[in-house]
Amino acid sequence: MTTDEIEDSSAPLLEHLAELRTRLIYSVLAFVVGVVISYTVANPIFNFLTHPICVALADRGQDCSLQMVKLQEGFFVAIRISALGGFVLAFPVISYQLWRFVAPGLYKNERGAFLPFLVASPAMFLAGASFAYYVILPMAFSFFLSFQQGAPQPIGGNAVETGKAAADHAGHMLETAGITFHGSIAEYLALTTKFIIAFGLCFQLPVLLTLMGKAGLVTAEGLGSVRKYAVIAILILAAVITPPDVVSQVILFTVIYGLYEVSIFLVRRVQKKREDELREQGLWFDDDEAETPAEAPSTEVAETETETETKTKAETDSTKSRRKRDNHDDADEWE
Repeated sequence: MTTDEIEDSSAPLLEHLAELRTRLIYSVLAFVVGVVISYTVANPIFNFLTHPICVALADRGQDCSLQMVKLQEGFFVAIRISALGGFVLAFPVISYQLWRFVAPGLYKNERGAFLPFLVASPAMFLAGASFAYYVILPMAFSFFLSFQQGAPQPIGGNAVETGKAAADHAGHMLETAGITFHGSIAEYLALTTKFIIAFGLCFQLPVLLTLMGKAGLVTAEGLGSVRKYAVIAILILAAVITPPDVVSQVILFTVIYGLYEVSIFLVRRVQKKREDELREQGLWFDDDEAETPAEAPSTEVAETETETETKTKAETDSTKSRRKRDNHDDADEWE
């Protein structure tokens, strides 16, 4: 490769890198603006995220109070909330910048196929996050809080008596330990965001599989054939990201398995649409049609080989007969 060819090939690469830098700058600026806006409303966002635990505590007659264990814990919780809120606010801008960078390299039909997935992805993530917040989190917190024990009570004492009077009545008998929830705001926020993000990612399953079907990486028949393995994988996933109670695990399994079946349906529709387009262009052949032309040459070759063998055999017999006749004539002449 000559020097001029190297310079010509490096020019488009530099243009792509410059375009990528521009899109990244816009995305980072949008994220920073989102972080600043979210920081100003960090307390309302945190109050919104603590609503499920407050409801669960209220059902047990307890006050909704979380602890700031470390001095700097409140500040870092506000920063974490701001980062999460900033990403949510900036996601439309980030998606648009990604689209502007990728779209020039795609054909018109490819752009039309990619754009719906770009819109469906945040919608499905929001659906998964809402499902986690309104359905899973209340059940999870209710399950975790069930391990509490009330105020200390004397063993064998009157169940109505509590406190010092019950201890005096019980004499020297030992008391049961009281176990109550005193949660850290950092630990609570980490657990809540883990549930929300995990369920949001799980709800990306139809988008991911449909996009892979559009690219021809998976088929509806292939997904259907591994259904039993998918059931096992979903059961393991439900056991990992949910509390160890049967109700929440069954709910999560039902939802994700339903999404898997929806993915198979969408992939089948994508396949049918692609087949119809190829059939209109004359580029699609059914299996029977594809096999028939392939069988015809084989039959012709077999007939040709049979004729050749027959002709060769006839020539061989004729040669043998001629040799016998020549030998017989030579014998007569010798006599």
